[in-house]
Amino acid sequence: MKHLPQNNEANRDLSNAPAAIDVLNLSKRVFDASGELTILHDLNFTVPASQTMAIVGASGSGKSTLLGLLAGLDVPSTGSVKIDGVDIFKLDEDGRAALRKQKLGFVFQSFQLLGHLTALENVMLPLELRGDQFSGSQAREKAEQMLGRVGLSSRLTHYPKFLSGGEQQRVALARAFVTEPPLLFADEPTGSLDAVTGAAVMELMFSLNRERGSTLVLVTHDPKVAELCDRVLTIAAGQLI
Repeated sequence: MKHLPQNNEANRDLSNAPAAIDVLNLSKRVFDASGELTILHDLNFTVPASQTMAIVGASGSGKSTLLGLLAGLDVPSTGSVKIDGVDIFKLDEDGRAALRKQKLGFVFQSFQLLGHLTALENVMLPLELRGDQFSGSQAREKAEQMLGRVGLSSRLTHYPKFLSGGEQQRVALARAFVTEPPLLFADEPTGSLDAVTGAAVMELMFSLNRERGSTLVLVTHDPKVAELCDRVLTIAAGQLI
């Protein structure tokens, strides 16, 4: 991944930027046959708007659990997460889903493309889920433009099974960015890719993120990817280091 550029904005002063994410006393506990298990313990941190942040740590440290909590996909045992000032755990499940639809984009390690939809239809889907905001023709045009931006104009009608891993991840990037969300989450976005393809995908992700000025939070095991972010959050045994 040596050809990946360093983030030119890594030394930005973001201290006065409004908070995109504000985490207060966040903990997650579960119960198994041996009793109570603490996955995350009393986490406190803020992510300023437009910042890029990597969450790193050993396998089982709680990285993906934290990402799920930040996105409101899981519920904490204690504590709060505010997105743009809204305490997401004071919303019901439908309210959190509506917030995700309006404000969040996701990139997953396993791509999570729908196999029965073409590349174009996969990217159109989040636009169509927004209801009356985009007509069918508007959603198609915007999705085509986004797939062109990631270099897949010639693959619009291909189904995921006919795309390489790198192409599938680029479709996933296009889908995540097409709604221009203010906040983007990525969970090990290069974990299923070889080193060269992974480097190209990360370069594209950071490029798209800079263009749109969104806040990016990613989970990664790769220190070279983490170095590209404005900030690195390290978790060990469920606690911040």
